Amino acid sequence: MKKIILLTLAFALTFYLGFSFRILTKNNHKMKKVTGIGGVFFKCKDPKKVTEWYQKHLGLDTNPYGATFDWYESPDSTTKAQTQWTPFAENSKYFEPSTKDFMINYRVENLEVLVEELKKEGVTIVDKMETYDYGKFIHILDNEGNKIQLWEPID
Repeated sequence: MKKIILLTLAFALTFYLGFSFRILTKNNHKMKKVTGIGGVFFKCKDPKKVTEWYQKHLGLDTNPYGATFDWYESPDSTTKAQTQWTPFAENSKYFEPSTKDFMINYRVENLEVLVEELKKEGVTIVDKMETYDYGKFIHILDNEGNKIQLWEPID
């Protein structure tokens, strides 16, 4: 009788360990990368005038950094999120090494793990990860040299 109980326990333990391993490895392959647009940034001749134009003609609720759009994440409709809209001076060096006049900020989950995956895939990492009270940031380049900002918000 003890032998049957031990065999049953061993079988159950093996099953659960295998099931747990499968779930853990399966989730790693399906890790969410981009969860939304965190911001749209673009160069212009006069950021202040452009901001005023968008405020006057399109009703953007502007601030010193452009405009912030609040929205709520699914499936938890109580979780507030933001997307930032910001004009930059046309001579800004912030978008370098890209030569483009725009940069998109993507909201991501688990930025540290994502950066390690991107490194393994040969993606160009432009700088070191920085952490602020509102999230972690890093910049990468896409295959056409567009600078992209990745942001893991602290919501």
